[in-house]
Amino acid sequence: MRGPVPTDPQERSRMLALVGPTCVGKTTVALRIAGALGAEIVSVDSMQVYRGMDIGTSKPDAAERDRVRLHMVDVAEPGSDFSVARFKEMADASVREILERGKVPLLT
Repeated sequence: MRGPVPTDPQERSRMLALVGPTCVGKTTVALRIAGALGAEIVSVDSMQVYRGMDIGTSKPDAAERDRVRLHMVDVAEPGSDFSVARFKEMADASVREILERGKVPLLT
């Protein structure tokens, strides 16, 4: 991995974030925004990282995943040793890759 996520305000302005309480429809809105802007979604949801935890997490279905590229979804097995430090490392790498491709990361 190369360096941290950008700290330069101009570079960071190329990232978007959609935040809000649980169960208000952030995933649906994020999919619409990402589709309209050609952005890629980086899920920062603590449960969407786990494979098989689909009920109650509002993970995008296969058709939605075909339309918009998603990162940090289904990256860990339930019960595995998956820490916030590992999550941050992987999310930072996703953001860097998106920016390097000239796309906009949408943290949701």
